[in-house]
Amino acid sequence: MKKISLKIEGMHCGSCVMNIEGGLEDTAGIKKSKVNYASQIAEVEFDEEKIDEGKIKEIIQDLGYSAK
Repeated sequence: MKKISLKIEGMHCGSCVMNIEGGLEDTAGIKKSKVNYASQIAEVEFDEEKIDEGKIKEIIQDLGYSAK
């Protein structure tokens, strides 16, 4: 398992946090995600054999946010 931290832009409230966490955790290969609204950081733990960092960023963008 690999763990990454991403800076999230575009969050406005706690519902945004739940939207991102739910969208990520519904994805095959992602074991765990934790988004902190105050710091605007998402920590994602995933299986590198099933998904990569680029795809994770793409999922976040598809949800309406940006990830760096």
